[in-house]
Amino acid sequence: MPKVDLSVNLAGMSMKNPVCVASGTFGFGQEYSEFFDLSELGGICAKGLTLNPREGNPGPRIAETPMGILNSVGLQNPGVDAFIATELPYLRQFDVKVIANISGNTPEEYGIMCEKLAGAGVDMIEVNISCPNVKAGGLAYGTRPELAAEVTEVAKSHAGKVPVMVKLSPNVTDITEIARAVEGAGADALSLINTIRGMRIDVNTRRPILKMNTGGLSGPAVLPVAVRMVWEVAQCVKVPILGMGGIAKGEDAAQMMLAGATAVAVGTALFADPFTPIKVREGLCEIAARQGLSAVRELTGGVKPW
Repeated sequence: MPKVDLSVNLAGMSMKNPVCVASGTFGFGQEYSEFFDLSELGGICAKGLTLNPREGNPGPRIAETPMGILNSVGLQNPGVDAFIATELPYLRQFDVKVIANISGNTPEEYGIMCEKLAGAGVDMIEVNISCPNVKAGGLAYGTRPELAAEVTEVAKSHAGKVPVMVKLSPNVTDITEIARAVEGAGADALSLINTIRGMRIDVNTRRPILKMNTGGLSGPAVLPVAVRMVWEVAQCVKVPILGMGGIAKGEDAAQMMLAGATAVAVGTALFADPFTPIKVREGLCEIAARQGLSAVRELTGGVKPW
Protein backbone atom coordinates (compact mmCIF):
# COMPACT_ATOMS: atom_id res chain seq x y z
CA MET A 1 0.00 0.00 0.00
CA PRO A 2 1.46 3.43 -0.97
CA LYS A 3 2.67 5.68 1.86
CA VAL A 4 0.22 8.40 2.89
CA ASP A 5 1.30 11.69 4.48
CA LEU A 6 -0.68 11.91 7.75
CA SER A 7 0.49 15.38 8.82
CA VAL A 8 -1.99 18.23 9.21
CA ASN A 9 -1.82 21.86 10.32
CA LEU A 10 -4.43 23.08 12.78
CA ALA A 11 -4.31 26.87 13.07
CA GLY A 12 -0.52 26.94 12.75
CA MET A 13 -0.01 23.93 15.03
CA SER A 14 1.72 21.17 13.05
CA MET A 15 0.53 17.67 13.95
CA LYS A 16 2.12 14.40 12.82
CA ASN A 17 -1.37 12.96 12.28
CA PRO A 18 -4.93 14.31 12.56
CA VAL A 19 -6.05 12.15 15.50
CA CYS A 20 -6.40 13.75 18.93
CA VAL A 21 -8.09 12.58 22.10
CA ALA A 22 -11.01 14.64 23.36
CA SER A 23 -10.98 16.59 26.61
CA GLY A 24 -12.49 14.82 29.58
CA THR A 25 -12.00 11.31 28.23
CA PHE A 26 -8.22 10.97 28.50
CA GLY A 27 -7.49 12.61 31.84
CA PHE A 28 -3.96 13.99 31.62
CA GLY A 29 -2.65 10.95 29.77
CA GLN A 30 -0.82 9.08 32.52
CA GLU A 31 -3.24 6.14 32.71
CA TYR A 32 -3.41 5.69 28.94
CA SER A 33 0.36 5.80 28.59
CA GLU A 34 0.35 2.30 30.08
CA PHE A 35 -1.39 1.10 26.90
CA PHE A 36 0.57 2.91 24.18
CA ASP A 37 3.20 5.59 23.60
CA LEU A 38 1.41 8.95 23.72
CA SER A 39 3.73 10.14 20.95
CA GLU A 40 1.57 8.06 18.58
CA LEU A 41 -1.16 10.70 18.87
CA GLY A 42 -1.45 13.92 16.92
CA GLY A 43 -2.61 15.85 19.97
CA ILE A 44 -3.97 15.52 23.49
CA CYS A 45 -6.86 17.70 24.62
CA ALA A 46 -6.28 17.55 28.36
CA LYS A 47 -9.08 17.25 30.88
CA GLY A 48 -10.99 20.49 31.34
CA LEU A 49 -9.37 22.97 33.73
CA THR A 50 -10.87 25.66 35.93
CA LEU A 51 -9.07 28.47 37.71
CA ASN A 52 -9.42 26.74 41.08
CA PRO A 53 -9.66 23.01 41.90
CA ARG A 54 -13.13 21.45 41.61
CA GLU A 55 -14.47 18.24 43.12
CA GLY A 56 -17.14 17.86 40.46
CA ASN A 57 -20.74 16.75 40.85
CA PRO A 58 -22.05 14.12 43.28
CA GLY A 59 -22.69 10.60 41.95
CA PRO A 60 -24.20 8.89 40.16
CA ARG A 61 -22.70 10.99 37.39
CA ILE A 62 -22.31 8.46 34.55
CA ALA A 63 -25.18 6.55 32.94
CA GLU A 64 -25.07 4.21 29.97
CA THR A 65 -27.49 4.73 27.10
CA PRO A 66 -28.03 2.85 23.85
CA MET A 67 -24.98 3.66 21.70
CA GLY A 68 -23.47 6.06 24.21
CA ILE A 69 -23.24 7.46 27.73
CA LEU A 70 -24.60 10.40 29.70
CA ASN A 71 -22.19 12.22 31.99
CA SER A 72 -22.47 14.98 34.56
CA VAL A 73 -18.95 14.77 35.99
CA GLY A 74 -18.96 18.50 36.63
CA LEU A 75 -15.44 19.46 35.55
CA GLN A 76 -13.64 17.69 38.38
CA ASN A 77 -10.01 18.84 38.08
CA PRO A 78 -7.01 19.93 40.16
CA GLY A 79 -7.01 23.52 38.87
CA VAL A 80 -4.85 25.25 36.29
CA ASP A 81 -1.84 25.81 38.59
CA ALA A 82 -1.62 22.12 39.53
CA PHE A 83 -1.84 21.18 35.85
CA ILE A 84 1.07 23.46 34.99
CA ALA A 85 3.16 22.24 37.92
CA THR A 86 2.50 18.49 37.69
CA GLU A 87 0.68 17.32 34.56
CA LEU A 88 2.22 19.47 31.84
CA PRO A 89 5.83 18.41 32.59
CA TYR A 90 4.73 14.77 32.30
CA LEU A 91 3.04 15.35 28.93
CA ARG A 92 6.09 17.21 27.66
CA GLN A 93 8.04 13.95 27.77
CA PHE A 94 6.17 12.88 24.64
CA ASP A 95 6.29 14.08 21.04
CA VAL A 96 2.66 15.18 20.99
CA LYS A 97 0.84 18.51 20.86
CA VAL A 98 -0.69 19.52 24.18
CA ILE A 99 -4.03 21.32 24.03
CA ALA A 100 -5.25 22.75 27.34
CA ASN A 101 -9.03 22.90 27.76
CA ILE A 102 -10.43 25.63 30.03
CA SER A 103 -13.81 26.55 31.51
CA GLY A 104 -14.67 29.67 33.47
CA ASN A 105 -17.53 31.39 35.24
CA THR A 106 -16.52 34.87 34.08
CA PRO A 107 -14.53 36.34 31.18
CA GLU A 108 -11.89 37.39 33.71
CA GLU A 109 -11.31 33.77 34.74
CA TYR A 110 -10.76 32.77 31.12
CA GLY A 111 -8.25 35.57 30.73
CA ILE A 112 -6.24 34.58 33.80
CA MET A 113 -6.09 30.94 32.73
CA CYS A 114 -5.06 31.81 29.18
CA GLU A 115 -2.24 33.96 30.48
CA LYS A 116 -0.99 31.22 32.81
CA LEU A 117 -1.18 28.47 30.19
CA ALA A 118 0.42 30.56 27.44
CA GLY A 119 3.28 31.33 29.81
CA ALA A 120 3.63 27.62 30.59
CA GLY A 121 4.04 26.82 26.90
CA VAL A 122 1.03 24.73 25.88
CA ASP A 123 0.61 24.31 22.12
CA MET A 124 -3.02 25.44 21.97
CA ILE A 125 -5.81 26.51 24.29
CA GLU A 126 -9.29 25.05 23.81
CA VAL A 127 -11.89 27.39 25.28
CA ASN A 128 -14.98 25.55 26.48
CA ILE A 129 -17.90 27.98 26.23
CA SER A 130 -20.48 25.36 27.17
CA CYS A 131 -20.44 26.11 30.87
CA PRO A 132 -22.65 28.28 33.12
CA ASN A 133 -22.10 32.02 32.94
CA VAL A 134 -22.60 33.50 36.38
CA LYS A 135 -22.83 37.06 35.08
CA ALA A 136 -25.57 36.13 32.60
CA GLY A 137 -28.01 34.49 34.98
CA GLY A 138 -26.76 30.94 34.50
CA LEU A 139 -26.85 30.92 30.71
CA ALA A 140 -24.05 29.10 28.95
CA TYR A 141 -21.65 31.30 27.00
CA GLY A 142 -22.04 28.98 24.06
CA THR A 143 -25.72 29.67 23.50
CA ARG A 144 -25.54 33.41 22.81
CA PRO A 145 -23.33 34.88 20.06
CA GLU A 146 -22.49 38.07 21.94
CA LEU A 147 -21.35 36.19 25.06
CA ALA A 148 -19.38 33.66 23.02
CA ALA A 149 -17.65 36.52 21.21
CA GLU A 150 -16.86 38.30 24.48
CA VAL A 151 -15.12 35.24 25.96
CA THR A 152 -13.22 34.65 22.73
CA GLU A 153 -11.91 38.23 22.68
CA VAL A 154 -10.74 37.97 26.27
CA ALA A 155 -9.06 34.62 25.67
CA LYS A 156 -7.26 35.89 22.56
CA SER A 157 -6.05 39.04 24.30
CA HIS A 158 -4.45 36.96 27.08
CA ALA A 159 -3.13 33.97 25.11
CA GLY A 160 -0.24 35.76 23.43
CA LYS A 161 1.03 33.78 20.44
CA VAL A 162 -0.70 30.54 21.53
CA PRO A 163 -3.60 29.72 19.17
CA VAL A 164 -7.08 29.74 20.69
CA MET A 165 -9.64 27.14 19.68
CA VAL A 166 -13.25 27.62 20.79
CA LYS A 167 -15.34 24.55 21.59
CA LEU A 168 -18.94 24.92 20.43
CA SER A 169 -22.08 23.61 22.08
CA PRO A 170 -24.60 21.68 19.97
CA ASN A 171 -27.41 22.71 22.32
CA VAL A 172 -28.36 25.73 20.23
CA THR A 173 -30.86 26.55 17.51
CA ASP A 174 -28.21 27.47 14.92
CA ILE A 175 -24.58 26.51 15.59
CA THR A 176 -23.37 28.52 12.60
CA GLU A 177 -24.47 31.73 14.33
CA ILE A 178 -22.14 31.00 17.25
CA ALA A 179 -19.36 29.87 14.91
CA ARG A 180 -19.44 33.12 12.97
CA ALA A 181 -19.48 35.15 16.19
CA VAL A 182 -16.36 33.54 17.65
CA GLU A 183 -14.53 33.61 14.33
CA GLY A 184 -15.28 37.33 14.12
CA ALA A 185 -13.93 37.73 17.66
CA GLY A 186 -10.59 36.24 16.63
CA ALA A 187 -10.79 32.48 17.25
CA ASP A 188 -7.97 30.65 15.47
CA ALA A 189 -9.89 27.35 15.26
CA LEU A 190 -13.17 25.73 16.32
CA SER A 191 -13.82 22.37 17.94
CA LEU A 192 -17.22 20.68 17.77
CA ILE A 193 -19.34 19.18 18.98
CA ASN A 194 -19.56 19.16 22.74
CA THR A 195 -22.07 16.78 24.34
CA ILE A 196 -25.81 16.91 23.69
CA ARG A 197 -27.99 17.45 26.73
CA GLY A 198 -29.93 14.33 27.67
CA MET A 199 -31.71 12.49 30.48
CA ARG A 200 -32.54 8.97 31.70
CA ILE A 201 -35.13 8.03 34.33
CA ASP A 202 -35.34 4.89 36.47
CA VAL A 203 -38.97 3.83 35.97
CA ASN A 204 -39.02 1.93 39.29
CA THR A 205 -37.77 4.71 41.56
CA ARG A 206 -39.10 7.42 39.19
CA ARG A 207 -35.89 9.33 39.77
CA PRO A 208 -33.37 10.46 37.16
CA ILE A 209 -30.42 8.08 37.01
CA LEU A 210 -27.97 11.00 37.22
CA LYS A 211 -27.88 12.89 40.53
CA MET A 212 -27.85 16.18 38.59
CA ASN A 213 -30.93 15.00 36.63
CA THR A 214 -29.50 15.70 33.18
CA GLY A 215 -26.13 15.13 31.56
CA GLY A 216 -24.20 15.29 28.32
CA LEU A 217 -24.78 12.56 25.75
CA SER A 218 -21.73 11.28 23.86
CA GLY A 219 -20.74 8.18 21.93
CA PRO A 220 -21.71 6.63 18.56
CA ALA A 221 -25.29 7.90 18.83
CA VAL A 222 -24.19 11.51 18.29
CA LEU A 223 -21.96 10.93 15.23
CA PRO A 224 -24.57 11.90 12.59
CA VAL A 225 -25.38 15.09 14.50
CA ALA A 226 -21.69 15.96 14.82
CA VAL A 227 -20.97 15.34 11.13
CA ARG A 228 -23.93 17.51 10.15
CA MET A 229 -22.85 20.37 12.40
CA VAL A 230 -19.22 20.21 11.24
CA TRP A 231 -20.46 20.35 7.64
CA GLU A 232 -22.68 23.36 8.37
CA VAL A 233 -19.97 25.25 10.25
CA ALA A 234 -17.30 24.49 7.65
CA GLN A 235 -19.40 26.23 5.02
CA CYS A 236 -19.65 29.48 6.95
CA VAL A 237 -16.17 29.97 8.50
CA LYS A 238 -12.61 30.05 7.20
CA VAL A 239 -10.84 28.86 10.38
CA PRO A 240 -9.95 25.15 10.73
CA ILE A 241 -12.15 22.71 12.63
CA LEU A 242 -11.35 19.92 15.08
CA GLY A 243 -14.27 17.53 14.62
CA MET A 244 -15.50 15.24 17.38
CA GLY A 245 -18.56 13.34 18.51
CA GLY A 246 -19.00 9.59 18.24
CA ILE A 247 -15.78 8.76 16.38
CA ALA A 248 -14.86 5.11 16.92
CA LYS A 249 -13.18 4.01 13.67
CA GLY A 250 -11.37 5.32 10.63
CA GLU A 251 -14.54 5.63 8.58
CA ASP A 252 -16.09 7.88 11.25
CA ALA A 253 -13.04 10.15 11.18
CA ALA A 254 -13.07 10.19 7.38
CA GLN A 255 -16.72 11.31 7.42
CA MET A 256 -15.81 14.14 9.79
CA MET A 257 -12.92 15.26 7.59
CA LEU A 258 -14.97 15.05 4.39
CA ALA A 259 -17.54 17.27 6.13
CA GLY A 260 -14.82 19.88 6.64
CA ALA A 261 -12.72 18.99 9.70
CA THR A 262 -8.94 19.42 9.52
CA ALA A 263 -8.39 17.04 12.43
CA VAL A 264 -10.53 14.82 14.66
CA ALA A 265 -10.78 13.86 18.32
CA VAL A 266 -11.69 10.49 19.81
CA GLY A 267 -13.58 10.58 23.11
CA THR A 268 -16.10 8.13 24.55
CA ALA A 269 -14.81 5.22 22.43
CA LEU A 270 -11.68 5.27 24.61
CA PHE A 271 -13.68 3.81 27.50
CA ALA A 272 -14.50 0.70 25.47
CA ASP A 273 -11.08 0.37 23.82
CA PRO A 274 -8.05 2.46 24.88
CA PHE A 275 -6.40 1.72 21.52
CA THR A 276 -9.20 3.41 19.53
CA PRO A 277 -7.14 6.51 18.53
CA ILE A 278 -4.42 4.29 17.05
CA LYS A 279 -7.00 2.22 15.17
CA VAL A 280 -8.70 5.39 13.90
CA ARG A 281 -5.37 6.70 12.62
CA GLU A 282 -4.63 3.43 10.83
CA GLY A 283 -8.15 3.29 9.39
CA LEU A 284 -7.86 6.83 8.06
CA CYS A 285 -4.56 5.98 6.42
CA GLU A 286 -6.07 2.92 4.74
CA ILE A 287 -9.04 4.90 3.39
CA ALA A 288 -6.77 7.63 2.00
CA ALA A 289 -4.49 5.06 0.37
CA ARG A 290 -7.41 3.15 -1.09
CA GLN A 291 -8.70 6.36 -2.66
CA GLY A 292 -5.31 7.15 -4.14
CA LEU A 293 -4.59 10.17 -1.94
CA SER A 294 -1.02 11.18 -1.18
CA ALA A 295 -2.02 12.97 2.04
CA VAL A 296 -4.88 12.39 4.48
CA ARG A 297 -5.55 16.13 4.59
CA GLU A 298 -6.90 15.84 1.03
CA LEU A 299 -10.05 14.39 2.60
CA THR A 300 -10.92 17.69 4.30
CA GLY A 301 -13.98 19.30 2.75
CA GLY A 302 -14.22 16.65 0.07
CA VAL A 303 -17.91 15.81 0.52
CA LYS A 304 -20.02 16.01 -2.65
CA PRO A 305 -23.53 17.08 -1.62
CA TRP A 306 -26.42 16.09 -3.87
